[in-house]
Amino acid sequence: MAKMLSRVAPWLASRRDDAAPGVVVRVLGGADTGQLLALAHRDAVANVFILSHLEAAGTASPTAGGASILGVFDGGTLLGACWAGANLVPIELAPELAGLIAMAAHRSRRRYASIFGPAETVLAIYTALEQLGQTAHEVRDHQPLLTISGPPAVRPEPALGFGQLADFDKILPACAAMFEEEVGYSPYLGGREYYSRRVKSLIRQGHSLVHVNAAGEVVFKAELGAVTPEVTQVQGVWMNPEFRGLGLSAGYMAAVVVLAQTLAPVTSLYVNGFNAKARATYDRVGFRQVGTFATVLF
Repeated sequence: MAKMLSRVAPWLASRRDDAAPGVVVRVLGGADTGQLLALAHRDAVANVFILSHLEAAGTASPTAGGASILGVFDGGTLLGACWAGANLVPIELAPELAGLIAMAAHRSRRRYASIFGPAETVLAIYTALEQLGQTAHEVRDHQPLLTISGPPAVRPEPALGFGQLADFDKILPACAAMFEEEVGYSPYLGGREYYSRRVKSLIRQGHSLVHVNAAGEVVFKAELGAVTPEVTQVQGVWMNPEFRGLGLSAGYMAAVVVLAQTLAPVTSLYVNGFNAKARATYDRVGFRQVGTFATVLF
């Protein structure tokens, strides 16, 4: 990480607001949707988050909840962009443009929970924000981005299926347990209602994958956090601690792939580089690395 940041920091320190003539940052509107779609489709896997949003919303305009998309323009040409909602998510944004986005995000006075996306750009945005006084809780600078298309390499666990609202009271605690394990604090800190709505929405959309056994226990669960006709992105993978160490994970992940491929041909996810067990499981299933993400948690 230090080597990567050392390449970016001098540019940020010398340039900050001094962009090339004609280069500006502004919030995208409906008229910019076509350019944003073309930009994001350069890498449908890395940009599945924004493509999923555009699939649902149909426009690049700011949302009713206050999220917007910042675009870097040279004249009328969109060079790169960044989702600015609860999180910052760069979209085909070159690292040398990260300082401009960071300055615009900082001036908005919003609080961001995280930055995630292609590693070099994420770390460049964080370097600029850090110089502006924003300090991260944790930086995960190496997260392999993995994909699989075609059948998994191991037998899928047949008990995994799409979550049902009738099981919401069982699924919600499992989701909260996964979140707390992953980031170190409860998802209810900002209010239980918001997180509950999010989980219910995933179930209603058919994006919750779960096995609830005969005893009413969630054995395994995952979500499709972003879905387009081309790609799904798996998130929230969690095995009940009572069932860990039994060699079940690969079969469940193979089942995730099979179910996800009923929605799109390519299944993707990103994983912490230090999580050797998860990476070994994904390798067994047939996932292969296509890039590297990073996540900065505030």
